[in-house]
This record gives sequence, structure tokens and C-alpha cells, in this order.
Amino acid sequence: MTAQIAHLSATEPIADVLAALAADGAVIVEGLLDADLLARFNADLDPLLAAARPDRQFLNPAVEWFFGKRTRHVAAVAAQSRVFATEVLCHPLLLGICDSVLGPACARYQLNIAHVLDRGPGAEAQFLHRDELVWIHVPRPHPELQLATVIALEDFSAENGATRVAPGSHRWPLERQPEPHEMADAVMPPGAAVIYLGSTIHGAGANTTADRRRRGMHVSYVVGWLRTEENQYLSVPADVVRELPRRAQELLGWAAHDAISAGGGYLGTVDLRDPVDLLAEGSL
Repeated sequence: MTAQIAHLSATEPIADVLAALAADGAVIVEGLLDADLLARFNADLDPLLAAARPDRQFLNPAVEWFFGKRTRHVAAVAAQSRVFATEVLCHPLLLGICDSVLGPACARYQLNIAHVLDRGPGAEAQFLHRDELVWIHVPRPHPELQLATVIALEDFSAENGATRVAPGSHRWPLERQPEPHEMADAVMPPGAAVIYLGSTIHGAGANTTADRRRRGMHVSYVVGWLRTEENQYLSVPADVVRELPRRAQELLGWAAHDAISAGGGYLGTVDLRDPVDLLAEGSL
């Protein structure tokens, strides 16, 4: 029997979502983006993806190999879609989960990466990985560093490359790899999301269709004392950030990580003040 990922509704109590996440390291939440929000967000993305080139440049050959040559990318989505920056990034369910998963290990959490991946026919399966290994230098054991999601912006099926997850792998030794029967396909309708821990093994599946693309979005959050994969300070222009709600500004890293009350220190100040306060005053 192959593994399964629990499916819950976005209207169910957050405690149920957290319980499934703690048990399996991943959970599918259907209806995370309602039909109206999904349509408006996809409308923002349509021209961006139409202009995207699969043969774009990457950081290095390893990153290019990881994503392959049949995927259209839109990065820095908060800079290009106000719908994302104000409604998806700040989604109350996602932030409620972050409060529980990341909150105990930081004074505040932040956006790690916002990246749309439109995987075309012939896109190969990614190698299975744990997202948190980006921060390989953090000693083990450590608390959960990351809360990640892949949001289905169109139907996700096994044939078009739905994300594959190894439920329970967040509790496995680092060296253990899953057997085929321990993998589950995150098959889900548009607007749903597979939400998983940074310590959970997963990877995009192969798109074996002849003519169907798989449009999805990776959105992940990390503890506020880590450097993020996507440099939000340079990816999202200051003029855009100034026009966003304060909560979005905080999540984009424009807020100090103030751990003084917990006996720690502070990170990210400007002139020894919180940058979001300076934004509100018009000083930044």
C-alpha cells in the first residue's frame, strides 16, 4: 500500500491541520485560496509566465539541473503581484501555522521564498530532498526552521507532476531514504496546498503528459534569524514595500528580529530602530 497524505479543508480548525502536520510532516489543505482569490492571482501571473523563459540563467549548474529546462519561473512574486503580497503571503491560516511551528524558535518569522514553477510536459522528477538542508551548517538537533507550501494554481495530478512527499520522514534519521511505497502524490484541486515541514522529504514529480502544464507556487517561511533563499530586500523594491500593509512589510524582512525579552539580542535594525517603524514615519 502506498503512503497517503491527509486532506483537510481550510475551514476546519487549525488544531486539526497542526495535528496532521505533526503526525506526518505534511498535510493537504483544500480551499486555501478560494475561487475568487485564485482567479485574481492567476490573472496576475498569466502575463508574467507568458514572458518567462525556461532557459533562463541560474545561480549555478546544480540549480539549473534541479529545476530542469522545461519549467517557466516567476520569482520575487511579492514585487509583481499585490494579490500575493497582501492576500496569499499574509494568509491567516498559513500565518497561524507558522505561529505554532516557527514561533517557539524565533522572535518573528519571515518569508523565505515566493516562487511560481510552471512545469511543462517532459519535466523530470526532482530528486527527493529536505528543504531545510539549504541551511546545512545549522547544528543538529535543531528546532523546525521552515514551514513550506506548494500551492496548486491548477489541478495537480500524478501525471502532470504533483509534488511527492514521504509522510513521517520528518522523524527519520538524516541518512534514511524512502522506499517507493513510502511516497505519496499530493494530488489536489486548484486552490489547495500541500503544507509541509522543512524537515520532510519531498520533490516535484515528473510531468508525463503530452500537453498539460503544472502551475504551482512554492511559498515558505523561516525563522527570522536565518538568511533567506530569496533576497527579499533586493527582489522587492522599496517603493513597492512602502505601499504594502505593515504585516506584509514584516514578512518581507523589513522588521527587526527583537529577542531582547527572551534574553537574546536584536537583528536588522536601522539606526538602532525597527525599520518598519521608520517606513511608517516616512523615514525610509
